[in-house]
Amino acid sequence: MNETELRQKVHSLIPGGAHTYSRGDDQFPQNAPALLERGKGCYVWGSDGRKYLDYGMGLRSVTIGYANEEIDSAAIEEIRKGTTLTRTSMTELKAAERTLEIFRGMDMVKFAKCGSIVTTAAVKLARAYTGKKYVVKCADHPFFSYDDWFIGDTVMNRGVPPEMTSLTLNFRFNDIDSLKSALEKHEGQIACVIMEPTTHIQPKEGFLNEVVELTHQNGAVFISDEISCAFRVGLATTKDCYGVDPDMVAVGKGVANGYAVNALVGRKEIMRLGGIDHNEERVFLISTTFGGEMASLGAMMATIDYYREHNVLSYLWDYNRRLMEESNKISRELGIGEQFYYEGFPGRLNYVTKDGHGNSSYELRTLFCQQMAENGVLIPWVANSYSHKERELDMTLEATGQSLEVYKKALKEGVGRYLSSKSMKPVFRKYN
Repeated sequence: MNETELRQKVHSLIPGGAHTYSRGDDQFPQNAPALLERGKGCYVWGSDGRKYLDYGMGLRSVTIGYANEEIDSAAIEEIRKGTTLTRTSMTELKAAERTLEIFRGMDMVKFAKCGSIVTTAAVKLARAYTGKKYVVKCADHPFFSYDDWFIGDTVMNRGVPPEMTSLTLNFRFNDIDSLKSALEKHEGQIACVIMEPTTHIQPKEGFLNEVVELTHQNGAVFISDEISCAFRVGLATTKDCYGVDPDMVAVGKGVANGYAVNALVGRKEIMRLGGIDHNEERVFLISTTFGGEMASLGAMMATIDYYREHNVLSYLWDYNRRLMEESNKISRELGIGEQFYYEGFPGRLNYVTKDGHGNSSYELRTLFCQQMAENGVLIPWVANSYSHKERELDMTLEATGQSLEVYKKALKEGVGRYLSSKSMKPVFRKYN
């Protein structure tokens, strides 16, 4: 079966051809493999028969490397115990203890299998704890949940009652006045403020402290969404990197090197509402058969150990720093430093693609991805791993140089002359 037939078949069986929109065909150039067969270290093998150096790394979830023997062995050991038992397992207890060792100041944890579950659980708890209904979210952060409270406030809101959308308010990152405005709009009715502590844009000094102070002054709960930055920017990012104590933290992606673990950690006075050891009205928090699945929790604990033994965070940052510096040097030397460049900081990178007029261009982003794939590198975004070593950095920089040569020509002659596939598109759009 060729690549076109594989694409057609997977779309006929799975809506969108994937189980998350970020893996869809509209997020990759046409010359990227239709499907992937397997991964090892920082490489993946495609259905097109080619081997690629990968910077997608399981949507940022694989931080050490695909099929790492230590992590896999820990998961297999748990599988041999039965992996999902009738009552809470000893593994769940140990995993809870290990998680709370990292998130100092948090008292309780609830495990789940996807980030949307834990962010929505946090919002529900905040509403139950405060008795209020409005949610204030950071509009500059791309994704919090597939549930109505978030999706209803995007352009892809089909199927969401407008009554749900009306309960979600917005503020801008690094703009404390916009938060004040959102809080004042429904004064005394705000349940929570939810945001990421950082993307590739870091918070201004003191900004997060101001956010927490304002949130608490308004009788609301502060929720830190650390699903994307966990185990990349920091372990407990908000507290460790920025010195701020959230009320609840949503954690996921990199915590188990690609195994399915997400967690909601929080202060006891809030989290206990989802338990059975109080006489108040009950809150149906998270109830999921596979939240305590032992193989993934074993992988998570092994990942924590691996980070400590190998100083993984420091390594990831150092690699990213060199990748950004050297890539930007290549771009400047080609005379297109204002049209293509890496931005951010070593904990979180983003590359920018602009046309000759200084406008962001999806067509040129597609062209760059197309040329990188042609040179054996999949780079839909920038997520490195501990398996990316000197050889891989050299390979990436060589591919970058060759790809930007074509990019430079496209700026002069028109991208249509060099782009051999449809342009990639933003995930959040009204129509296909």
